[in-house]
Amino acid sequence: MDRIMTTIASNLQAVRNAITAAAVKAGHDSSEVKLLAVSKTFAPEALREAYRAGQQCFAESYVQEALDKIAALKDLAIEWHYIGPIQSNKTRAIAENFSWVHSVDRLKIAERLSEQRPTHLPSLQLCLQVNISQESSKSGVALEEVVALAQAISKLPNLKLRGLMAVPLQTEDVVAQRLPFAQLRKLRDQLNQQGLQLDTLSMGMSHDFAAAIAEGATIVRIGTAIFGERD
Repeated sequence: MDRIMTTIASNLQAVRNAITAAAVKAGHDSSEVKLLAVSKTFAPEALREAYRAGQQCFAESYVQEALDKIAALKDLAIEWHYIGPIQSNKTRAIAENFSWVHSVDRLKIAERLSEQRPTHLPSLQLCLQVNISQESSKSGVALEEVVALAQAISKLPNLKLRGLMAVPLQTEDVVAQRLPFAQLRKLRDQLNQQGLQLDTLSMGMSHDFAAAIAEGATIVRIGTAIFGERD
């Protein structure tokens, strides 16, 4: 166990160094890139060790698993992000327990999150998940529907629409990796030209976060490079 925990701390440092290097290479400020540790399927002890190594933001994809971890780690000042698919019967648990949701792609879900967000909590920070590669198997709002959905969600109470999220088609070609990230950035800029104030691009994972940072990512979602391969 000690070896695993030491590995998490060293992996985290390596990822932070790589983020800084990618930002410097792209001419961006590395302090403007938030590292989100994707901790789904990993035990609370692994998250606790990452927290000891300075990581405060964690992302989960399965509601019940996340609730169990939130309870187990309630002594830590963790910022919890939800990045998985959202079913209508899970919106209350998400609205009550998370600071951020990255995977909203329907107005109905946003409306439920708005209604169910406890008023004593700060506004729930939201990203729209965009199906940037237009894959039939992927979640996310279609490109032609993004503007209307963003405008509608921006008017809902108890929510703060922060930006866009995407999970592009996976490729090892660095040039090809950058294209959908650039497209997402242009879409964010287009929305801002229409009066929205979006500051977030949640894009880039363990295999492509350098390409995402080059195109202006403000949140990168890293799991494998921190915690290792999932079972």
